[in-house]
Amino acid sequence: MATSTPVPATPSSTPATTHATGPARSRGATTRRTRVVVPGRKALACAALLVVLGSFMPWVDTALGAVSGIVGAGLWTFYAAWVGIAGAIISGTGRLRIAAGHALVFGAIALGLVAWQVVHVLQLIGVGGWQPGVGLVFVVGGGVLACVAGVRMLRVSAA
Repeated sequence: MATSTPVPATPSSTPATTHATGPARSRGATTRRTRVVVPGRKALACAALLVVLGSFMPWVDTALGAVSGIVGAGLWTFYAAWVGIAGAIISGTGRLRIAAGHALVFGAIALGLVAWQVVHVLQLIGVGGWQPGVGLVFVVGGGVLACVAGVRMLRVSAA
């Protein structure tokens, strides 16, 4: 029987093996996927969150009470927010022009519906007797943020 003295294993001297057929893969040796930072991706996700929250909140406050956004145009802005969420997800795959299109369409829908709602209330009630609710402000902020995110994505994709 032959005996040998064990030699301390160092990373450069002997590779570790799990079995007789090949070297083991440690977590450090595997290929890591790096995330690409996409300008506008987080902004688009935050814009969608603002619009989703604002769609359910009161849009118009009157002396008789608050009118929820989901009763009127808030339902459509809620649906449009899912277009924004899809754009935020798509932007991670490298399809920035498509994601920018999602962001701009989402922002235009949100801002357009808010403008329509304000014009409609002005025609019904006039200038006095109402004030915009927090939901209306959230949806306007989300629409502006979505448009800004779309423009950022277009600038990156053009470069």
